[in-house]
Amino acid sequence: MRKGVAALLAALALSACATAGPDYRPPVLSAATAPAATGAFHSAQGQFFAPAELPDRWWRLYADPRLDALVEQALTANADLRQAQANVERAQAVLREAEAGRTVSTGVEAGGTLARPSGTGYSLPGVVGYDLGLSASYPLDLNGRIRRAIEASSADVEASAAARDYVRVSVAAAAARAYAQVCAANFSLAVNRRVVALQRDTLDATRRLARGGRGTAFDVSRAQAAMEASAAALPAFEAQRQNGLYLLATLLGRPPADYPREAEGCAALPSIGQPIPVGDGAALIRRRPDIRGAERAIAADTARLGVATADLYPQVSIGGSVGLSGPLKDIGGPTSFGFSLGPLLSWSFPNRPVVRARIAQADAQVRADIAGFDANVLEALRQTETALESYRRDAERAAALDRARDSAATSAAQAARLFRFGRGDFLSLLDAQRSLASAEVTAAAARTQLVQDQIALFLALGGGWS
Repeated sequence: MRKGVAALLAALALSACATAGPDYRPPVLSAATAPAATGAFHSAQGQFFAPAELPDRWWRLYADPRLDALVEQALTANADLRQAQANVERAQAVLREAEAGRTVSTGVEAGGTLARPSGTGYSLPGVVGYDLGLSASYPLDLNGRIRRAIEASSADVEASAAARDYVRVSVAAAAARAYAQVCAANFSLAVNRRVVALQRDTLDATRRLARGGRGTAFDVSRAQAAMEASAAALPAFEAQRQNGLYLLATLLGRPPADYPREAEGCAALPSIGQPIPVGDGAALIRRRPDIRGAERAIAADTARLGVATADLYPQVSIGGSVGLSGPLKDIGGPTSFGFSLGPLLSWSFPNRPVVRARIAQADAQVRADIAGFDANVLEALRQTETALESYRRDAERAAALDRARDSAATSAAQAARLFRFGRGDFLSLLDAQRSLASAEVTAAAARTQLVQDQIALFLALGGGWS
């Protein structure tokens, strides 16, 4: 008996010494602290990038009030973002529940009985009894189980907030991408219509020459075929524009038919008149919400490891109760009143193997979270380097295609003059115009891709929340 009491006292002393489980500290030896991860980006070279910090509202770099308004509407009304906000509020409610665990808990009990003792000869209904009681208890939390549960819930709130912020980043990028799709479709339509108009002028001139004996029916048919091939591309761009408008409506929380009419007439590609500010790896790791969420998951599960460890020790609280009980006829009498006050002890000592297994599970989860955190960091860096490289190379390609288009335009103009004055043949003119049409369309597609590359880069950099 004395040994059992001694063991109990020793357990109580141990549980009162410190909070169970390890205190959380951010991972030290991780991908996030490697010098190659925190320095300048390898692909952020050349005139297209600046080392300045990326602004939270990066879409304002385009200086397009229409784009600003659409993104802000999406951040207010988007259904996915509303769902993510509700998840944050749910986590906050769970935290309040955990915090309530350290307050006084109360209970009220009331009951009645109808009894006839056996062998007494009493006739029914017998003796009517009652039992009324009020109890209260306050947890001492000597081993910090409640404290660790609150820490876990608090970290869960922050992880949910990070998930919401990541949705915000994605929604901002999706809205900008959809708007750019509409503008790009209108831009490509304008380019292709110019090509069609040029080829139609050539067709008309060829018909006049054929009527005057300077051309043939074969020349006319070839000119008409070239014009119709260019005209056949127009419906695809019109569909692209409409699909972008439908996507915008969805992102704004509207039915597709209620797409924003103000975006329908966007004719110029969004353009940034300065090098893109990208910061460095350290700024990226601080900014990316998914990395922050992964780090908060480690903190939450480290606290849960403490919750599991606390089950090795007794849970102690101070409790008391007052009540009335006895036969109904004696209610209020001196013998009907009772009370109790003292410590309450709860301990799953016989189930220590179960507790140890739970501790092992929690510890493995923490190690998995640390690995997941490293994976998030490495993936964020890879996405950013990939986006930087793609944008840089596509910008160089777009500049080269612009030069090729200008050369093709000069060549087509020269061929048209030579043909008009009888110094060039029709086939040369047609080839020059075909080259111009191809160069115009290819340059327009390259410029469109460049805008998409910019938005992909902003998404990889994690901008869009503050």
